[in-house]
Amino acid sequence: MHGALFVAKTGLGAQDTNLKLISNNLANVSTVGFKKDRASFEDLVYQMRRQPGAQSSEESQLPSGLQVGSGVRVVGSQKLFEDGDSIVTGETYDLAISGRGFFQISLPNGDLAYSRNGQFHINPDGQLVTAEGYLLEPNITLPEEVVEVTVSADGLVNVITAGDPNPQEIGQIQLADFINPAGLQAMGQNLFLETAASNAPILNNPGDGGAGLINQGMLEGSNVNAVEELVNMITTQRAYEMNSKVISTADQMLSYVTQNL
Repeated sequence: MHGALFVAKTGLGAQDTNLKLISNNLANVSTVGFKKDRASFEDLVYQMRRQPGAQSSEESQLPSGLQVGSGVRVVGSQKLFEDGDSIVTGETYDLAISGRGFFQISLPNGDLAYSRNGQFHINPDGQLVTAEGYLLEPNITLPEEVVEVTVSADGLVNVITAGDPNPQEIGQIQLADFINPAGLQAMGQNLFLETAASNAPILNNPGDGGAGLINQGMLEGSNVNAVEELVNMITTQRAYEMNSKVISTADQMLSYVTQNL
């Protein structure tokens, strides 16, 4: 195979993967708590045709040598955990984290997942759950005949019930933080799983140990900047076109050689 054809093929594959990440970002521009992805590229192994620093004569060395690259690949995708814009909803069970931290979500199999999506609901048992019905951990259960629910910035949950004007504390929301949030595994449904790269979660009450604060009646929007992603998409498209042009040029060169043999 013509070397340029292989190199251009790797370029097409890398840009195709990059476009998938960009399209996923744009698709989730309105997803609560979504964190955008960024592709990480690296060049592939080089063919060392002349070693830099090798002796070109008894008293001289090659200043740069001859190193021919073999293309590019996407080596990883990085989640960027900068805060999204705060959206005021006024809904009692909408909670936004301002700063670091994740809500802990109990999965049906007993494992814990982590989320920035604070759009909670109440199930038939009066418990705070996600849109999928997964319980918030530690579990918050509302008593019967609740008139008002208040969640403070530091995560304390207080309620007022019918016939009793005095607030009653019923629970404490805790936030989980990670040394390396980018190492979390995205599983969909606005949830992340702990991995060896993220390390174990560090639990704190909101406002303690570097954890963020909770804002009731608000949601954290996606941190995707649509204009930035559209610019990235155009750049990716141009890079794809240039690699396609390399394939066309290499094909023309091979065609010229075969026609003149």
